[in-house]
Amino acid sequence: MQQFNKTDISLMTKYNKQGPRYTSYPTAPMFSHDFDAEQFKKEIISTNGAEDSSDLSLYMHFPYCDTLCYFCGCTMLVTRDRDNIKKYNEYIIKEIDLSLKYISKKRKVSQLHWGGGSPSYLEPFEIRQVGMHIKNNFTYSDDIEASVEIDPRGLTREHMQAFRDCGFNRISMGVQDFNEDVQKAVNRIQPENITMDAINWSRELGFESINLDLIYGLPFQTYKSFETTLDKVIEISPDRIAVFNYAHVPWIKKHMNLIKPEDLPSPEEKLRILEMTINKLIGAGYWYIGMDHFAKPGDELAVAQKTKTLYRNFQGYSTKAGCDVYAYGMSAISQFRNIYAQNHKDLKNYYEKIDKGEFAVFSGYRMTKDDHIRKKVIMDLMCHLEVNKKDIEKEFGINFNEYFAESLKQLKQFDEDKLVTEDGGFIRIAESGKLIIRNSAMCFDAYLDKLMKEKPIFSKTV
Repeated sequence: MQQFNKTDISLMTKYNKQGPRYTSYPTAPMFSHDFDAEQFKKEIISTNGAEDSSDLSLYMHFPYCDTLCYFCGCTMLVTRDRDNIKKYNEYIIKEIDLSLKYISKKRKVSQLHWGGGSPSYLEPFEIRQVGMHIKNNFTYSDDIEASVEIDPRGLTREHMQAFRDCGFNRISMGVQDFNEDVQKAVNRIQPENITMDAINWSRELGFESINLDLIYGLPFQTYKSFETTLDKVIEISPDRIAVFNYAHVPWIKKHMNLIKPEDLPSPEEKLRILEMTINKLIGAGYWYIGMDHFAKPGDELAVAQKTKTLYRNFQGYSTKAGCDVYAYGMSAISQFRNIYAQNHKDLKNYYEKIDKGEFAVFSGYRMTKDDHIRKKVIMDLMCHLEVNKKDIEKEFGINFNEYFAESLKQLKQFDEDKLVTEDGGFIRIAESGKLIIRNSAMCFDAYLDKLMKEKPIFSKTV
């Protein structure tokens, strides 16, 4: 059983710098307004011919929340006006209908995800209104992975029943920390009993998988307090656990100024918490996927990594590689083989575009051959924890060592620190290197230096 020691963790301070999470490559800061709604429409048409039958992944972004969590890095809006939510739902349905004109009926949906914001802030009838519209207009695959992000505050069993009726079979729920002092400091009061209600309803209603999200590095967290939270989470026994590093980026998210830097745990305490978290979850039988994700050994995520079918998209790790992602709602990002396309980030422009019968895309990116080569290498590292050089050479017709000569120079320090091994035709991430996969992947990013020089845009890697 792998355990991480203080030497492994202390190395993290060396590599703790800003970097992408690589839910895409190139990353979103490379998107350009030169890629517009008309180009997106043409791409949809060109990838939905008579012969196109690959599966689809659908993402719906619901931005509204009841209150603001001070740690939140998502695109979200706070409202108590239900008319705002009603209007938004009407527009997301219009956007779905617009795309349905062009999507081949042969294509099945193998992945569905609702994120936010808080999709569970919708009323049960609103969940059914949007959810059944999707279900009635697309064909779901028999093994669809349909997940929704849940906020247990204000949740009822009727909400969970509505999600089940619409075909959802997985939930992901934010816990962050069970400690009351931490909850007050980040403006997210979530008593344990309401969290347990949501979990119990999910299991009673037959949801197949439960993921819990935790955050380390929040104000007033200590080694002991977070250990108590972890013990409670392990007792709950979710199928997956994500333990995110709190990224304090007030220059990007202004509301994070409401968190006082002096209330945050010291870097040393934060690393102690990280070490304890990894070892405790591994000791409880969870498979360490890498970065901040853990899963039970029999979970599809762990199985996909072992069989080298794991993938990453804007929803994070996925077992559904090869799908075109159609994303709906403000700020949502669609992802096809050759392009990325992001919707307007503000409601005014999003609504105006939909009213004109146009796609709401305001920026995007068309990939080059070099992008495809580098994306393959980065995703292999992030998902499979290794790169087979000969496979890359065969697929793209390059000499790996010559093509990536500069990248391999950068990677040498990881080899020296025993975080990565390069032997023969393989680059492999060592167990301790799972903590900083992002840093290893950054060696192969052709745009990173330019982006980092312009302004701070990424969170730190540890």
